[in-house]
Amino acid sequence: MFIMGLMFTSAPGLGAELVKLPPPSYKGTMSVEEALKVRRTVREFASRSLELNQVSQLLWGADGLSDPRGLRTAASAGATYPLEIYLVVGEHGVTGLPAGVYRYRVQEHALEPTGTGDQRQAVARAALHQGWMTEAPVMVVIAAVYRRCTARYGERGIMYTHMESGHVGTNVFLQAEALGLGAGIVGAFDDRSLSQVLQLPREQAPLLVMPVGYKR
Repeated sequence: MFIMGLMFTSAPGLGAELVKLPPPSYKGTMSVEEALKVRRTVREFASRSLELNQVSQLLWGADGLSDPRGLRTAASAGATYPLEIYLVVGEHGVTGLPAGVYRYRVQEHALEPTGTGDQRQAVARAALHQGWMTEAPVMVVIAAVYRRCTARYGERGIMYTHMESGHVGTNVFLQAEALGLGAGIVGAFDDRSLSQVLQLPREQAPLLVMPVGYKR
């Protein structure tokens, strides 16, 4: 089904419809070396909406499928993939995409709506009232399902999961730069409050919040 230029597909067993993302590009105009050189943590964002193709590229770059065997853009211990990625979209944050919270469905390269309304202020309050975050049109949130990794590696799987979060965060930084955007990073937040705002399942623990948008 098409609405407002978006393609929706049914989410099996979930009741919500997925927002199918445009295919990612595998060749860009900025080299890895250039992205590494210019990357800086951004805390000031312009009041400008993103396009859905930019969101698609950002999420694919973060932890999308990069191999027919199911391997992804971020390294994962034993390919256990213990992370879940959420996108917090502000009002007019992404052209044609309603404000809300979405889970990135890697296999389908799609967004699954999990919450409605602009939650950026609530996320900022949970992040110790860091108001600068609300300027960004979107926020990428990385959450962990530790048991996926600890089931194979025991307690050391917790460390491996944290390592993987760093890999994904770096991918977000570099992909944002390659798109002409900037990203910030926040690790200071109240876990319970943020989980409540995002309506995370009990088994998921938030690890990082990364506001993304055009630099001001």
